[in-house]
Amino acid sequence: MNNNFADFSCVRMDEQNPKWEHSISREIEIYKKDYDIRNPFERDLHRLTHSNGYRRLKNKTQVFFAPQNDHICTRIEHVTHVSLVAETIARYLRLNTDLVRAIATGHDIGHAPFGHQGETILNEIAKKYELKKFWHEGNSLHFIDNIETLPDYQGYQRNLDLSYAVRDGIVCHCGEVDDKILLPRNSERILSEIKREEKECAFTYEGCVVKISDKIGYIGRDIEDALSYGILSEYQIQELEDIIQNTYKDLKLTEINTTVLMHKFIIDLCENSSPELGLCFSDDCFKALLRIKKFNYENIYNHSRLLPFKNYARLIINTIFDKLDELYGINLVLNFKKEKNFFPELIKHFEDWLIKYSNYDLEKKKELKLENKIVYNLEEQDEYRKAIIDFISGMSDNFAIATFNEIISF
Repeated sequence: MNNNFADFSCVRMDEQNPKWEHSISREIEIYKKDYDIRNPFERDLHRLTHSNGYRRLKNKTQVFFAPQNDHICTRIEHVTHVSLVAETIARYLRLNTDLVRAIATGHDIGHAPFGHQGETILNEIAKKYELKKFWHEGNSLHFIDNIETLPDYQGYQRNLDLSYAVRDGIVCHCGEVDDKILLPRNSERILSEIKREEKECAFTYEGCVVKISDKIGYIGRDIEDALSYGILSEYQIQELEDIIQNTYKDLKLTEINTTVLMHKFIIDLCENSSPELGLCFSDDCFKALLRIKKFNYENIYNHSRLLPFKNYARLIINTIFDKLDELYGINLVLNFKKEKNFFPELIKHFEDWLIKYSNYDLEKKKELKLENKIVYNLEEQDEYRKAIIDFISGMSDNFAIATFNEIISF
């Protein structure tokens, strides 16, 4: 243990922590076991890793839409980066590494296709129809609570039923918050009632670690991709070099990559944090982090080269939503049957979605051994539209494109 690093074991989430019982609480147990060698958070990690939502992250955009380029960061690579950063910090501060790994693995499981552009478009649709705001942190909680399922020992599909601490860390993970110091909240909350604008801090120090690691994990990697695409001018590259060298005078731009920046931020955080003060960076490092983030927004995320991609994503998502929305009516089954001749894949997959998550066909749901929650009441059009938004949000980029191509094909 580095003597410069504080010992957080007194606030570690374990049996000695007064928050422990609430942190490991869950609604029901989908697997009844007399004995298990895993702790509660390891079990949650395994459930998330086996979920379909996690698997689809490998084909979801992080920043740059690049289905043909294996070296551009995708959503699942970002999740891996966040997990590595969070585990490293937690290990050296003596926090619970199993808990941070579970939170990090599931934190973006509800992210829309096409990155934050997809999130923006789905929120615009939700706003248009006066539905609940779409934000990916809340949607990640929604997916792990209500959408993702695994079979029990009898083959019945059941919801994941994760522990409170993992669910809390996921819905509170937003790395866009620019607080210099992070301290966990003491109050227990109904997590589904948390709103994005509250910018709620996590219930555990482990959740706070993931929140900080989310920012550390993406900020350098996005610069790497921008440099590889050649979208930064010589002037912008010099500006970036000045930002970094004002803090890290021993580094040259040619030495800057995501691992170097991760290392610098991780060490600084560990050296300046304490259980009494909270998780925090030095003044210089915190300023550098904010300046780099500002640089990324001004020169990368809003770059004109991304505009065609954003327009493409908007066309795809709106087309899929509009096609499914127009089918709502008194006889939904008949409408689907007619449209299946023209759009077999889209209708099949959406109908399967409704069977699993709504009151569309309860007999079929029972026949398929689907014991998960009923999420949508299709007697209400708002509920139907919410089902479409959720259906689209779960798509990979590839599946959304294939669905769009089916719609426009004759």
